[in-house]
Amino acid sequence: MERDETRHRILSEFARPSALAPFRTRNYRFQWPADLLTSWAFEMETLILGWYVLVETGSVLLLTLFASLSYVGTLIAPLFGVVGDRIGHRDLLAVMRATYAVLAGTLMTLALTGHLSPLYVLVIVAIMGLVRPSDLGVRGALVATIMPHDLLIGAISVSRTTMDTARIAGALSGAGLFAALGMGPAYVAIVSLYAVSMLLTLGVVAPSKPHPVDEKSDGAPQHSPMRDLKEGMAYVWTTPRMRAAMWIAFLANLTAYPLSNGLLPYVAREIYRTNQTGLGYLSASFAVGSLVGSILLSLVGGIRVARLLIGATVMWYATLLLFAQMQSVPTAMACLMLAGFSQSLCMISIAVILMRASSAHFRGRVMGVRMLVIYGLPFGLLAAGSLIDEIGFAATGTLYATIGLALMMTVVLHWREELWHVHAPANAR
Repeated sequence: MERDETRHRILSEFARPSALAPFRTRNYRFQWPADLLTSWAFEMETLILGWYVLVETGSVLLLTLFASLSYVGTLIAPLFGVVGDRIGHRDLLAVMRATYAVLAGTLMTLALTGHLSPLYVLVIVAIMGLVRPSDLGVRGALVATIMPHDLLIGAISVSRTTMDTARIAGALSGAGLFAALGMGPAYVAIVSLYAVSMLLTLGVVAPSKPHPVDEKSDGAPQHSPMRDLKEGMAYVWTTPRMRAAMWIAFLANLTAYPLSNGLLPYVAREIYRTNQTGLGYLSASFAVGSLVGSILLSLVGGIRVARLLIGATVMWYATLLLFAQMQSVPTAMACLMLAGFSQSLCMISIAVILMRASSAHFRGRVMGVRMLVIYGLPFGLLAAGSLIDEIGFAATGTLYATIGLALMMTVVLHWREELWHVHAPANAR
């Protein structure tokens, strides 16, 4: 691996930025397709099960409950970071993806035998929700472990394309399979994706332990997992640029993602009166914009990341304000495409700030704390479900985007020296 890093540093001095540069690393050639297949399966499951719950129950509150259950594990995400720092991020990721395959196989069996019900869906989604929120953080920590420093922005940007293409291909193929063949056959494809993803993850050759474990004279670990967790949270809290990035990530999950993610089945069915295919188009539009943003950022060098974060977040909320007022599928797709573009720039910027600011033996715990802020999403979804019943989607969307933008600007003003100053570490090129 050291030889690869030296070669990459030499090549980077003479080569222009390239989206394919991270693939010169052998481990990345295994991790990227593994992440891609997992993301495709995630998107297919989210779309299929969300539509199933909405059609079977007719309740937007149950739809938001379903979407919220997918994130219950955010409370224990920091513990996954501790485990990853101790046993290795590769091994942890493989176990997680085996768990997805088993749970998806259970849903597949219930669907094929005719015993599936909304209650079973909610129970299994809740179990998967204990593990799934940590996937993004663990894969991010693994990317930072296997990639040379000079390729980190490009590698994280290209890694984001796995989620972007998943929302395009995964959403459209999931909707198509569900509409044409039913839930059972669609889940055969989902289980297959998880299984292949697990095997590819095992193909990554990485140190079993990213850093040496402090030991006593008798060889026993000196620190307990809880102490590791406390150290990780204190590390984030005492680093100003990390804390600012975490607050922006929390606000985005609380007020932005509910509008463009969890509520899309409701918007497609109740606002635009369309079917599963229309839902797939709406979801794919957001993903197309996100994919463009990820690819663009992988090709551009010398970016002041913190300033990019601020501009992208403002653009994200502005497009969500427009989306809340749209009354037709084509105009909504255009807004979602712009929202996806700015969302991608925002999330990549946050990841880069966190990974650059953290030392190697804290990366898993930092990304675990990063996943913890996703807990804003289920709260935002549940509150949105209640508000939509009272004041409608347009008013709820406007309220969310306005409040989110105002709070985000408050964070920027408070940490302006860390986020806006041209010589701040977060803006280093």
